[in-house]
Amino acid sequence: VQLQASGGGLVQAGDSLRLSCATSGGTFRSYVMGWFRQAPGKEREFVAGISRSGKMTYYEDSVKSRFTISRDNAKNTVYLQMYSLQPEDTAVYYCAVLRMYGSYEYDYWGQGTLVTVSS
Repeated sequence: VQLQASGGGLVQAGDSLRLSCATSGGTFRSYVMGWFRQAPGKEREFVAGISRSGKMTYYEDSVKSRFTISRDNAKNTVYLQMYSLQPEDTAVYYCAVLRMYGSYEYDYWGQGTLVTVSS
């Protein structure tokens, strides 16, 4: 499975941004998908997960009210809509295939996209 995240960039605090992750080489609709991020000098952390159908989602507490994960199984793509971005959201964001719904562990991940939030 290949995953390629895109959509990152430099934004100001309070701005919004939508990340996309295109997948290939597998059966996208059979995967539970998720987003992780890794800030400079920190470990990679879970951000959000979404079920195979897209009907169920779960989030890390600090982003729960500001981020929305979604997917388009026809396009083999998962999205992360981010609102009210803060400097602490600065990180490289990665999409991943999760082990199962509700898990924070992943089986595959791809190249990330850098999000930088200035204050």
